[in-house]
Formats: sequence, structure tokens, C-alpha cells
Amino acid sequence: MIDDIYNELKQSFEKTINGLGQELSKLRTGRANINMLDGVRVDYYGQMVPLNQVGTMRVADARLITITPWEKPMLSAIEKAILTSDLNLNPSNDGILVRVPVPALTGERRQDLIKMAKRIGEDHKISLRNARRDANDMLKSLQKDGDITEDDMHRSLAQVNQLTEEYSKKVDESLAAKEKDIQEV
Repeated sequence: MIDDIYNELKQSFEKTINGLGQELSKLRTGRANINMLDGVRVDYYGQMVPLNQVGTMRVADARLITITPWEKPMLSAIEKAILTSDLNLNPSNDGILVRVPVPALTGERRQDLIKMAKRIGEDHKISLRNARRDANDMLKSLQKDGDITEDDMHRSLAQVNQLTEEYSKKVDESLAAKEKDIQEV
């Protein structure tokens, strides 16, 4: 029973860390990264579909993403979708592919991105703490029902706290790496 709670908690923490990685990869740094365009959806014959489902995306160089649509009529739809997104990118269409130059970040924009990254990190830490609270509640109810001893409960609570601290450090490490990435000129 205790192992099940512990394993479930670990899985929840892993999902949280993976989600953090995905969210941070969407934050724009000064370099081109196709993950920046993950949230962009394109009107594909009346259906809103992710950008990666209408063409091939490549990072041409450090400051340029190219998108080659599988169908020529999609060029303008892709360009429009990127323009209307909140990414502040300015794509250009040359009749064959869409070029998305990634401008260098200003100092002020870098600070804004760092704040956003910290907010995302704090949201994920809250998620970790909520999972810890749920696990602690389950352990306490097991002890209350007489399924485990009080010593087992206290030992398990300490393990849960230790695991939470480990994953909280992983969140901090991810944030520090992203902050360093954003600060890089």
C-alpha cells in the first residue's frame, strides 16, 4: 500500500517535470527552436490543426526556422497563423516555404521571459506540493484506518518530503538552465 502511494507520487512528479520541460521549451530565447511554434494552430480546411501537421519544420540556422507546407495553398494560412500568434514573429512567404526569422532579444524582453519562466516554475512547484499533500493525506488515512502503524506513517511522510525536495531541486535546476539560456546573447 505504501509502495503504491510512493510509486504514484513518483509518476506524478515525473509528469510535472516533463510538463515543465515542455513549457520552458516554448519560451523564446534568441535562438531558433521549432518547439517555439508548438502552440501555433493553422486553419486547415476549416479545422484548426497544429502547425507541425501541415508541413515540415526545420531550423535552418541559429536565427531562422523554415516551414515547407505539404500543400502549396497552406503557405498563406501558415503565415497568418504565425502572425496572429502571441510570439511576435514576422514570417515571410516566398511561394515555396515560409521563413520565420527569430529576432535577437532585447534586455527588457529577456527580463520578461525570465519572469515568465519563474512563474511557470512556481506553478510546477505548486503542483509538486499538491501531489505531496495528497500522498500525505492518503498515508494519514491508512494509519487512521489501522492499515499501517504510526511509525510507518512517519517514516513514509519523511520519504515523501525527501522525494518532493529532490523534484523541487530538479525544477530549480531546469529554471536555472533556462535562465542562463535566455541571458545568453
